[in-house]
Amino acid sequence: MSPGLVSARPALRAAGLHLARRDYSARGSDRKLAILMMNMGGPRTQRDVAPFLSNIFADRDIIKLPLQKVLGQLIARRRVEKVKQQYMQIGGGSPIEKWTRAQGDGMVRLLDRSRPETAPHRYYVGFRYTEPSMHEAVERMLDDGVGRVIAFTQYQQYSGSTTGSNLNELYRVQRRLDPDGQLQWSFIDRWGTHPKLVSAFADRVEAQIWRLPEDVRRTTPILFSAHSLPLNVVDRGDPYVAEVGGTVAYVVDELRRRGIANPYRLTWQSAVGPLRWLCPQTEAAITSYGARGFKSLVMVPIAFTSDHIETLFELDIEYGEVAEQAGITHYLRAEALNDYPPFIDALATIVKEHMDAGFPTSPQLLLPDPGEESAQTALTRQWIADQAQRASPR
Repeated sequence: MSPGLVSARPALRAAGLHLARRDYSARGSDRKLAILMMNMGGPRTQRDVAPFLSNIFADRDIIKLPLQKVLGQLIARRRVEKVKQQYMQIGGGSPIEKWTRAQGDGMVRLLDRSRPETAPHRYYVGFRYTEPSMHEAVERMLDDGVGRVIAFTQYQQYSGSTTGSNLNELYRVQRRLDPDGQLQWSFIDRWGTHPKLVSAFADRVEAQIWRLPEDVRRTTPILFSAHSLPLNVVDRGDPYVAEVGGTVAYVVDELRRRGIANPYRLTWQSAVGPLRWLCPQTEAAITSYGARGFKSLVMVPIAFTSDHIETLFELDIEYGEVAEQAGITHYLRAEALNDYPPFIDALATIVKEHMDAGFPTSPQLLLPDPGEESAQTALTRQWIADQAQRASPR
């Protein structure tokens, strides 16, 4: 039995889950292996903006509203034209699919070299709210004769509203398309403190520090900005805040090791709708530091690995204007990791380590939040537990 499954057993029992005893005949290294790269996605074109927003505000994993079907769609419709204009300012659509495919291409090339016994490696893209959808990805894997799949979240810090929502959708899709269980699943559900990810982030931050004028290079605040969450998600015990904080702590430690000791804060961006969200908000922090006389800031998108609207529009354009109005003359943003070779190496290493360890299931993934949990999330967790049993040797 794999070490990952052994360590997961106490979490399974505590969560009220069972490990099903099943017999699967198609096992072993002869099964085609695939990697499913999961993310929220983004509209390819202006035409895709309305359904993208509609899907987001219909998802109770990401935002829970009273009268969700009515209020959620009302908020989505009211935001369509504004969001279309934002996408127009960054080229008309989201580049997240382009970057995900570039990352996947680079990742499987490295895996083919570092782990030839499971080559050729293939990846599929499955987005939550846009095409290519999770349904399309699973359908293609079945058509291609894939036997084992690593569901690899591209949100490096876990939240029930991001990775959790993707896993819930994956559960529903596989129930419809693969009720007999042709596909055997394992999961990489969080990786925000992996040494190679931390090093890649530190590289991007360090590059901006060296762009600062020498007289403010050591004193300029670094603002690590992450996508916010509604407080009702935080209150139920969602681990996202702690995990983002963990990434920040590791990156700061690496920067200190490199001799960069700038002060820093963690702030939160992208709050929408009538709910209360995490604070301090990034926009308010920029205004505050400008009012206090700071003339330079380095922004770090610590919860994003690819450029998309939150980096290219919100951080660069919208908050750039806020910084200018606040009197900040040196407003720098660490580049997203995108196709940065050390980041591609990090992705390949994370997958290779997962395979080398016997496709383990994280005990964290099997532990429910202490607060209220949806029936769907409980079903998904049981399915994940069943998949963990499939991964264990007889």
